[in-house]
Amino acid sequence: MFIGQYEHAIDAKGRLAVPAKFRKAITQGAVITKGLDGCIFVFEAVKWRKMAQGISELPLTRTSARLYARLILAGATDVEFDKQGRIVLPSYLREYAKLKTNAIVVGVYDRVEIWNKSAWVKAIAKVEDRAGEIAEELSDLGV
Repeated sequence: MFIGQYEHAIDAKGRLAVPAKFRKAITQGAVITKGLDGCIFVFEAVKWRKMAQGISELPLTRTSARLYARLILAGATDVEFDKQGRIVLPSYLREYAKLKTNAIVVGVYDRVEIWNKSAWVKAIAKVEDRAGEIAEELSDLGV
């Protein structure tokens, strides 16, 4: 399980240190891809395979299924940790998430999200402003 929020630098080569707490939970490799809301998603390889399988089973005739598959699957790449616990963020993912020199690395249960700091501040403020309303909506789903 991934939880917590950390700020890390991105070096000139596009390397980002993943918190040690998160690295320990990623034992069989990881995949990064374009996420929703302008962030980058990081999935454990096992979780990624299940999710990719589910996406591949969506009906090809549905426009939304094709678009979602393109976003998530075409934007994906395997990553490996170097000796310092860093991963390389490809330039197309850095551009997508508007990452330059710093990132916020967030644990969201079964995935890690990598955010541009100002985008994260805006996104979390939006959530905090609507927390009661969101909780009420989700209570209908059994949360």
